[in-house]
Amino acid sequence: MRNWLKCGVLVLLCWAQGAVAGTVLVVGDSISAAFGLETNQGWVHLLQQRLDSEALEHQVVNASISGDTSAGGLSRLPALLDEHEPEVVILELGGNDGLRGQSPVQLKQNLAAMTEMSQQAGASVLLLGMRMPPNLGQRYTTAFAQAFDSLAEEKELPYVPFLLEGVGGVEGMMQSDRIHPTAGAQQRLLDNVWPVLEPLL
Repeated sequence: MRNWLKCGVLVLLCWAQGAVAGTVLVVGDSISAAFGLETNQGWVHLLQQRLDSEALEHQVVNASISGDTSAGGLSRLPALLDEHEPEVVILELGGNDGLRGQSPVQLKQNLAAMTEMSQQAGASVLLLGMRMPPNLGQRYTTAFAQAFDSLAEEKELPYVPFLLEGVGGVEGMMQSDRIHPTAGAQQRLLDNVWPVLEPLL
């Protein structure tokens, strides 16, 4: 009987320890999918390594797809929330909306819907912003940036205004397509995200 009780206590302890560990779900595009690189070189993989080194028992699920838009992410999100039950959802979408000249108003609406859906599922949301190159015109680039800025303000979200800060347009930090960061830039991307993400864990 005593041995049975000991086993029961051990099972409960293991269950409790496992329950503490949460899932960080990254819903993004090629920037988070490590386009042009090995998966283990990307900033999302480096995030898992950082969590492990900090003894934070969280699992990172990278649900990023190259070429995805905010509309694509919105359509995929319900199934991802059901499957992974994340503690934190990181939204890294919008770059492809911008490169295709899609409406910043629609971008904001899609990200807002994803935010509300994630919060209703019990997750905290971290918004990673993007900026468009000036050749798309000042009017569009301003409206695009404002879509992220205003959503973060209205929803009071933890927010990184420009994920590629210190990377975009910097010599040696971008691949030859001038869109995707190099392997050497991935640590800087993580450094941009970490100070805002850490308090959520």
